[in-house]
Amino acid sequence: MEMDKQKAERILQAGRDRGADFVEVFEEETRNASVTFKDRKVESATAGTDYGIGLRLLFGGEVLYAHTSSDSEEHLIRLIDSLAVTRGGWAAGGATGLPSLHLSGTVLQNRHVITDDPRRIGQDRKLELLRAADAAGRAYSDKITQVNARAADMVTQVLIANSEGLWVNDTRTRCRFSVSVTAEDKGEIFVATESPGAMRGFEFFTALDVAALAKTAAERAVLMLKAGYVKGGKMPVIMGSGFGGVIFHEACGHLLETDAVRRKATPFAGKVGEAIAHSAVTAVDDGTIENSWGSINIDDEGLPVQKTVLIEKGILKAYMSDKVGERETGAPRTGSGRRESYQYAPVARMRNTYIAAGDSDLETMLATVEEGLYARKMGGGSVNPATGEFNFAVEEGWLIRHGKVTEPVRGATLIGKGPEILPRISMVGKDLEIAAGMCGASSGHVPVTVGQPTIKVDGILVGGR
Repeated sequence: MEMDKQKAERILQAGRDRGADFVEVFEEETRNASVTFKDRKVESATAGTDYGIGLRLLFGGEVLYAHTSSDSEEHLIRLIDSLAVTRGGWAAGGATGLPSLHLSGTVLQNRHVITDDPRRIGQDRKLELLRAADAAGRAYSDKITQVNARAADMVTQVLIANSEGLWVNDTRTRCRFSVSVTAEDKGEIFVATESPGAMRGFEFFTALDVAALAKTAAERAVLMLKAGYVKGGKMPVIMGSGFGGVIFHEACGHLLETDAVRRKATPFAGKVGEAIAHSAVTAVDDGTIENSWGSINIDDEGLPVQKTVLIEKGILKAYMSDKVGERETGAPRTGSGRRESYQYAPVARMRNTYIAAGDSDLETMLATVEEGLYARKMGGGSVNPATGEFNFAVEEGWLIRHGKVTEPVRGATLIGKGPEILPRISMVGKDLEIAAGMCGASSGHVPVTVGQPTIKVDGILVGGR
């Protein structure tokens, strides 16, 4: 894969000649391979390659986008014609007489070295890991009735060229392992999951202790199976490190993307420099973390990534911005333009987004709580991206009484609004962890990590029985 430079120049020139003030070519080839193990046998084993090209034309704030699996120059220029015609006032064959452009290559800093290219390794190596995870999960207890495990890798090569003279390519290699363990007793069922991932090669799988992951999930499933149900109400909640950061990601992070800011679909619009959170809160979106699942070398507009401080000691400092976001809001680009594939135009998206470490510890936080909930591990949930209203399940919960963690409870959900919760995060721990996930938005699903240390929220509505 790789379009030659002269061909790209002619395609970009065609877009300029049709009146676009910015033209972009995004060429991509992705090879995916995965194995899924269920019911003690291989449920599926898939491998495939997808190739395509996306064309983006900007006319001021107007974005026109098309994609195709053909690399024919004639076909690509016809696509540009069809985009330009949709605006009206232009007829195919017209030209503005602009001078020809010349692309210059960009030297890319690769932060994410891999040592074992998964494309050179057969699926059988993954199957060994899946069987080991299945055996470890089932061995934990006779209450374990099901273990599902999956190992997947993805290698994506991209080329980005635009009418500003950019010519840059990148290779992105990611691997992810997930294990889901089901415990059952007397008609009650509980499912627990572990799913780490990284921007690494097959060495990620080689170094992974899949038996320990399966045992951890099995232990949580059996523990929660025996737990009683939580009684709901508003109370202080201590949220565990790692995947607990999914609430900040979903309920606050999306509201800090310029895609929301430019549409005035966020209460944080126009509030840079103002206090939006407790002074204990500093939040960061960092695309530069070496080999992290949500990292990238360049964003999908070809801009080198950076570490962006979003909130510092409670003060809103910046938004996550892409090219269109910068044009429409004035927020400087942050290397945050992302897309699932060539089939999507990029928009400002998160990468590795987390609440930064503070100076508290769990014991100190617990001592401030008379009656409350310790949400040690979060599960899935839903959010209204326009308002930050969220509803997230607690996968592993414990009651807090008189400053002590007591018995486990299940059935808890955390309900609230991100902008209202931020001022209530009064204590932040030292134990920062990040966790792999996938984020869906207008430019498709992209790999992200979420994270936080253990935090204390002074008051949040807990749903229960």
